[in-house]
Amino acid sequence: MRVLEHLQPKAVFSYFEDLCGIPHGSTNMKAISDYCVAFAKEHGLSYIQDEMYNVIIKKPAAKGYEDAPALMIQGHLDMVCEKDAALTELDMSKTPLELAIDGDYIYAKGTSLGGDDGIAVAYALAILASDDLPHPKIEAVFTTDEEIGMLGAAAIDLSSLEAKLLLNLDSEEEGIFLTSCAGGVTAACRLPVQYESCEGISVTLSVDGLLGGHSGGEIDKGRGNANLLMGRLLNRIGKKAGFRLAALGGGLKDNAIPLSCRAEVVTSDPDTVKAVAEEYDAILKNEYKISDPGVAVKACIKDTGAVLALTEDCTRRAVCLLLNVPNGIQAMSMDIPGLVETSLNLGILTLDDKEMTMSFAVRSSVRTAKEAVVERLYSLTEALGGSVNLSGDYPAWEYKKDSRLREIVVEAYRDQYGEEPKIEAIHAGLECGMFSGKIKGLDCISLGPDMTAIHTCKEKMSISSAQRTWNLVVEVLKRLKNY
Repeated sequence: MRVLEHLQPKAVFSYFEDLCGIPHGSTNMKAISDYCVAFAKEHGLSYIQDEMYNVIIKKPAAKGYEDAPALMIQGHLDMVCEKDAALTELDMSKTPLELAIDGDYIYAKGTSLGGDDGIAVAYALAILASDDLPHPKIEAVFTTDEEIGMLGAAAIDLSSLEAKLLLNLDSEEEGIFLTSCAGGVTAACRLPVQYESCEGISVTLSVDGLLGGHSGGEIDKGRGNANLLMGRLLNRIGKKAGFRLAALGGGLKDNAIPLSCRAEVVTSDPDTVKAVAEEYDAILKNEYKISDPGVAVKACIKDTGAVLALTEDCTRRAVCLLLNVPNGIQAMSMDIPGLVETSLNLGILTLDDKEMTMSFAVRSSVRTAKEAVVERLYSLTEALGGSVNLSGDYPAWEYKKDSRLREIVVEAYRDQYGEEPKIEAIHAGLECGMFSGKIKGLDCISLGPDMTAIHTCKEKMSISSAQRTWNLVVEVLKRLKNY
């Protein structure tokens, strides 16, 4: 039995449930892309599917709208896959999400939901499938791997499109319309390491219980970054007990604030290591009592004997780098009160047999400020014998003072809700910036229904908000006849 089949608009929630039934984490794109192609074929619509599995589907204008400007409706196909291992054993790369409803909210049991950005795709498919909605020519663009650097948007060829108007449906707060966004880049700091056999007692360290969240939209919440907190713990231990680092890892996505981090150290003084961890647990519970009340630091004494671990010098350099890398908010906007201008997030920390790697999502609405943060990463990492690799560089979406599309959306919102919407900028990457760089003079706006805790296992989407947002989108389509 389908969970959402009783919800209205039926088409929107039916397509959303279909999408949730297809594993579609970043880089796992073929199945969901093929679903969109099959949809286009079923409805007799023209389509393009490229090597990145981006999909473009075109639908002619409804009768009477032939002279209205074409509209691009856009969302991304991938989702951030997060799960709570204590609640589910579900393999998100192979198994459908387990949807559930709690009052006004849809969620997935034990995992992230993927409302970001499955609802956008569902809206677009419902419009493309309709036979009674008034609308201009629709060019639906579904991109891939947005959550790991907007890779699909960077690669997609938009030369076949007619549209100069873009309705992006990748926002998560109803009544807040986004009109500009930060640019960004993924920076991977790599520190070569060497191992040797050493005698001692192994101790497993953990930092858990953090709330995490989106590294753009929630970077200003003051939440703890498990990877950075582990760096502090290792440094504190090093002051009181000698140790070698044997294992280290935390975080799954560079654009998600990491919830937990694990380390294994080899020491001759495990009792001191455990005492420092207990002391640090109390410190963090005090520091993060508001933002992360569930934070917990634990130490578990394990085996005794010969263990393969980093050399003393490599351990020192690894801890130094982890302790001193910049992270979090670097500057607030002087133009828009309350807007974060520049930040970075250490989202993924790994240690393998060759190197320690730290992957950052760097963001800024000012290109040169973004470059300055990257220069700091280069300087520190190279001073310790490492290197930095950049990928997924994308431009900022600059505010357009005169936007007829924005006027139409605001007027439609005002008439539907009886109040004024908020017009804001966002400290996160949106594909509008990428598309604006590809299509000269593109007029963009971004909107969406209420969602909470995106990119986490507590993600929820409001049913009533999704319904109202659908009504707003339908009204905007209707009003574009008078653009």
